[in-house]
Amino acid sequence: MNQNRLAHLHRHLALAGLAVMALLAGCGTPEYRAERAHCEAAWMLKMPPVYARETVIRERSEQRPSGRTECRAEGEATICEPVMQTVQVPYTAVETVDLRKAERDPQIASCAARACSLRYGNSSCEP
Repeated sequence: MNQNRLAHLHRHLALAGLAVMALLAGCGTPEYRAERAHCEAAWMLKMPPVYARETVIRERSEQRPSGRTECRAEGEATICEPVMQTVQVPYTAVETVDLRKAERDPQIASCAARACSLRYGNSSCEP
């Protein structure tokens, strides 16, 4: 696998992992969110963002005719309408990304878990 493709794959795997961590962080206790915010502020100073523009592939949903028709009788008239289906359409977009985010986010999560363990005896800050 060439170096560029490997870096691209690594970046996407890291982003997927971070998305899961972000979901878990969003569901945490107020105490966990406070510890995470403190750790995030500290790590943003230690490892500030480095932004770059990248071309990415995204998908959007579109309604398109399926080729089928549904008809119904209304009085003496018959009304026919096309049956629509939702399809995913890929498109390219240029986005600004933080190249250090994948490296920094695990440090923030680890910092928050350590702080919670010290203060609450568990990694999720549950009292």
